[in-house]
Amino acid sequence: MQVGTPSANNTGIAQECRTGADADTKEDCRIVGYVNSIQSYWKGAFQEGSYRSAKTGFLDGSISAGCGPATSAVGPFYCPADGYVYIDLGFFDDLRTRLGAQGGPFAQAYVLAHEYGHHVQDLTGVLGRGSSQSGAQGRSVRTELQADCYAGVWAANAVRTGYLEQLTEADIADGLDAAAAVGDDRIQERATGRVEPESWTHGSSAQRQKWFMTGYRSGDPQSCDTFSGSI
Repeated sequence: MQVGTPSANNTGIAQECRTGADADTKEDCRIVGYVNSIQSYWKGAFQEGSYRSAKTGFLDGSISAGCGPATSAVGPFYCPADGYVYIDLGFFDDLRTRLGAQGGPFAQAYVLAHEYGHHVQDLTGVLGRGSSQSGAQGRSVRTELQADCYAGVWAANAVRTGYLEQLTEADIADGLDAAAAVGDDRIQERATGRVEPESWTHGSSAQRQKWFMTGYRSGDPQSCDTFSGSI
């Protein structure tokens, strides 16, 4: 899968990423290509002029974010206080070695699109609204699953942004595999051998895959209402 030429407006890394060939051979350039595709889609999905692009920071070691100090240990995250998505490139190695995902470029795309999904939630007023209660049906899980659904919506429309060629079944399988790897039940079982749904904050592997595919099959953000009914 080739990622098209990324623009050079995210961070200093983007200055090195000028061509599609760069995106094919350099991981950081591929990441920039995905980021630009994701933001290009959401810019078009919002009412004209109302989408405010997230800023992008590449995290190496530690950083002082608007949400407080952070280290590479936290992985990629969105900070609503400063409007940045912080990307730790080392997390993608952890996704394979520590969390058991198969990897592949589209596993990276899924993770990125999920974080930019939180930016969309921030712009629409969903992020941080109400209680952040945990548990399999709690507000926190519902928020995370909506971001997964938004990742699927972007994937359904990614080719139209001009940055990616047609996605394959293998690409989507890599995304679903990554979604499963970061499910609360999978992480808990690997860590302790037990699954405790009452402490979930992000959703089970099955829930995360379900909502990614809900967005992917519909290609419509309106399909991502995770706050109504059972999830």
